[in-house]
Amino acid sequence: MAPTGYPLDPRATPGYGAGMSETLDRDVRLAVMRGFVDDERPPSPDELAGSLGVPQIEIEGSLRRLADAHVLVLAPGTPYVWMANPFSAIPTPFRVAAGERRWWGNCIWDALGILAAIGVDGHVSTACPDCGEALEVEVEGATIRGDGIVHYAIPAARWWDDIGST
Repeated sequence: MAPTGYPLDPRATPGYGAGMSETLDRDVRLAVMRGFVDDERPPSPDELAGSLGVPQIEIEGSLRRLADAHVLVLAPGTPYVWMANPFSAIPTPFRVAAGERRWWGNCIWDALGILAAIGVDGHVSTACPDCGEALEVEVEGATIRGDGIVHYAIPAARWWDDIGST
């Protein structure tokens, strides 16, 4: 069983576990999030199988259930994690840094969410999508410094219609 008290404990998510193999799915989700936080990338299905002591086929089933529940996103046609909000496994325009650690956010909201979720100060680097000018946002405690406007072209209620391009 996964330890409690970790900042990204999946049991803190309301409604999590409905219709899923709760224990395995919880442990897989926690391991994915810990991989992003600690290793700056998600673990592969075979790494998850090894660390959790579960056959890879069961891990892949858990990843599919988690994807079906919109807990994470798999790379199309694969059992590999592409996104587990707020983290992206692939480079995006939203680079997040805290000390020597680096991550990718799916959007500015997620990039700021990475720092908030793990409780660290840091900064987000991106570029204006209109003119290409570099944009920097600094986060220190509860203070955010930087100039810019956040614009969402698609209403949040429609993001999951095509989560990979929103």
